Amino acid sequence: SWWARLHLGRLWSGTVTAKADHRVIDTGPYGMVRHPIYTGLLVAILATMAAKGTVWGVAGAAFLIVGIVVKARLEESFLRGELGTAYDDYARRVPMLVPFAPN
Repeated sequence: SWWARLHLGRLWSGTVTAKADHRVIDTGPYGMVRHPIYTGLLVAILATMAAKGTVWGVAGAAFLIVGIVVKARLEESFLRGELGTAYDDYARRVPMLVPFAPN
């Protein structure tokens, strides 16, 4: 997650918003997945669930995973609206959350 955050630099935001010089970033971690910060969160959630090993851990992980996927899809919609075909092309080349997954 930290690598993705640093890689975005001034384009990073805690909210879904367009920045000056908004463009598709497809290098670094963004060349492997479109939402690498969320991928890092998913890894942490799954590791915690595995370590916890309880029904509550599984339920909590499922809830958080659904939330992350929903937020990623909302961001996808926003980015397609802002960046148009450039984002569509990027989305065809790079998986959303799981590296090396087919699109």
